[in-house]
Amino acid sequence: MIKKYFCCMVIIMLAFNANAQQRTPADYVNPFIGASTSAADAGIYHGLGKTFPGATTPYGMVQVSPNTMTGGDNGSGYSYEITSIEGFDFTQMSGVGWYGDLGNFLVMPTTGKMYTNSGRYTDKEKNGYRSHYLKSSEKATAGYYSALLTDYNIKAEATAAPHSGMLRFTFPKNQHSRIQIDLARRVGGTSTVQYVKVVNDHTIEGWMKCTPDGGGWGDGAGHADYTVYFYAEFSKPLKNFGVWRADIPDNWTRKREDIESDKYQQAIANSAILKGVAEKEGKHLGFYTEFATQQNEQVLVKSGISFININGARENLQAEIKDWDFDAVHAKAKALWNNALAKVKVSGGTKEQKTVFYTALYHTMIDPRIIEDVDGNYPGGDGKAHRSANFSKRTIFSGWDVFRSQMPLQTIINPSLVNDMINSLVTLADEKNKDYVERWEMMNAYSGCMIGNPAVSVIADAYEKGIRNFDVPKAYQLSVNSVEKFGNGDRGYTPDPLGVSYTLEYAYSEWCVSQMAKSMGKTADEAKYAARGESFKNIFDTEHGWFRPKDENGNWVPWPADSGRIKPWYGCIESNLYQQGWFVPQDIPGMVKLMGGREKVIADLENLFEKTPENMMWNDYFNHSNEPVHHVPFLFNRLSAPWLTQKWSRAVCRRAYHNGVEGLCGNEDVGQMSAWYVLAASGIHPVCPGNTRQEITSPVFSSITFKLDPKYAKGKTFTVVAHNNSAENIYIQSAKLNGKYYEHCYIDYKDITAGGTLELTMGPQPNKNWGIN
Repeated sequence: MIKKYFCCMVIIMLAFNANAQQRTPADYVNPFIGASTSAADAGIYHGLGKTFPGATTPYGMVQVSPNTMTGGDNGSGYSYEITSIEGFDFTQMSGVGWYGDLGNFLVMPTTGKMYTNSGRYTDKEKNGYRSHYLKSSEKATAGYYSALLTDYNIKAEATAAPHSGMLRFTFPKNQHSRIQIDLARRVGGTSTVQYVKVVNDHTIEGWMKCTPDGGGWGDGAGHADYTVYFYAEFSKPLKNFGVWRADIPDNWTRKREDIESDKYQQAIANSAILKGVAEKEGKHLGFYTEFATQQNEQVLVKSGISFININGARENLQAEIKDWDFDAVHAKAKALWNNALAKVKVSGGTKEQKTVFYTALYHTMIDPRIIEDVDGNYPGGDGKAHRSANFSKRTIFSGWDVFRSQMPLQTIINPSLVNDMINSLVTLADEKNKDYVERWEMMNAYSGCMIGNPAVSVIADAYEKGIRNFDVPKAYQLSVNSVEKFGNGDRGYTPDPLGVSYTLEYAYSEWCVSQMAKSMGKTADEAKYAARGESFKNIFDTEHGWFRPKDENGNWVPWPADSGRIKPWYGCIESNLYQQGWFVPQDIPGMVKLMGGREKVIADLENLFEKTPENMMWNDYFNHSNEPVHHVPFLFNRLSAPWLTQKWSRAVCRRAYHNGVEGLCGNEDVGQMSAWYVLAASGIHPVCPGNTRQEITSPVFSSITFKLDPKYAKGKTFTVVAHNNSAENIYIQSAKLNGKYYEHCYIDYKDITAGGTLELTMGPQPNKNWGIN
């Protein structure tokens, strides 16, 4: 009996192991991680991760995703706790605030009475085409989404290709089934003009123009101005179709709060329904097609998207989705994800840790997205179509966020993407007749969002790492122009408001220019901008022993007597002095000297971490929810206390990242929050992009292998191995690099791209003799 039981257990274990071995990286992805905008759950107006759960492909132009809410600070269009869906759009931003944008071409299946407005999710009675959905039916994986819309008893499924998307709706038996498309819909506002035309009995085409007058990015302050072109086909013939049109008076303003108003929503609800109209242009349009369905009859819609013209949208669709095989499109999307996620392979760790890791890697591969059609044409900043044989045009560069972890990660796993992004920014400057590079680019807009010169950091970091397939002289000159236009200049500081944040970030970007100048042999520029890189010293107040804002006349701004360094927004953007003050990555010895020396700084840093709440949600200390502190855990390496970097980076990985909707403690910020985890969990992370030094820390996994790009790297792979790694064994005892004992707590980028293996032996107690040189 015991022998039989043992044999059964062996068989079960073998089957379990075989099943585990069959799991692909895409199988670990949980798109619901971070998929909430809830300010209440986050404890701060910024909300949680603001990711979307819908279907997309790696860096794809199309995202087919459920939307639960229009308006508010709801950049992803979706928040998990909202229990109704207003439709499925074909474009989406990931992890952003500032009201968001895109969210175009909203498709919704309905039955029965036809509504022309979506209704609000707070409505107690049905007042629009939105539908409740069965939460237990909701499913999201890499390249796929589905949910049961209970108001209509319709199963909705979504999948995507890089430039096109597909929806499959399983209807009940009904004489009045339909598919509705809200052409005016836009996250954060509204499209201002739309056009639709019936091409044949299965096809429509058209466009939606989105301007700052219609809100969107920054409620118009982000200058987003783009047109989305579509070419959509239906599996069921267009027989009973039409257009709805809302009467929007010319004197109405149409920003975010305007379109959220009762007046505006009532105008949409009272739209004229124009049956049989085959072509229409207007300020608020929708299209519908109505038909009878049998029980469980499937009706599909697919559309190509372009930001250039209708022909581009048609060619994109015809190149990628030639038939109605939804499952084949889904399978290809998953294959694309498995190929992309294979750039990093992890072993060891728990199932939850692998889910968090591969979902984080997935989130780093949404942006910067491609914005060129399958024929290579892309929309330029001058409103014209352009083509380049040397790079792929990309958009959504969240510079202030992504220069810290996301772009450094890409220099390892996707260096060609970094070249693409730099080329995209440099050529955009030409197209828009600008003499500087934009800090937060969105759909060719110079949005001016946030502060600093993060594009300068990305350019300098790429150049120092040998990633140079761009117009180097032009990129350098744009970088110089940027720090001259937005910098501390000869005054040596930037006055309040937000003077500390500005001064520190400008000093860093000025240093970045000096690094590039040094490598290019421009000695005069090197000296000039290296000196400006030291301007952080000009705002250090010795009386309070910390950085402090100055006014236009050079006088100190009054110190907050009640809260001191932890007063939010005192001299800082989205932070306080205690958080922002650590941002002197270019001269940590100089910073430490100002602050009173190594021992005092270590104690102060430990205090920062020890006072941080367990869940690491938004707080006044180590606020991982926002970017200014993302380099801080790795500062201990620079203070000859690497065991504290190991301790606290593992703590952040454990406490700030989880497999759940609230699994991100702050906005995803276009890949930055997730890139931090990918690097830290792999055992490496930079402190100062522009310097090729990468800090070594405690990996989460027993083995991490990076697949290197042979066009940029000498080696094929770089592997970090952590022997005896566990939740308790978080401290590095010793290290070997390619078989030789290694005593440094850092590694150079060139040693990573040369390929090889970094072996770490882990233990439960710090080895305070390793890595201190």
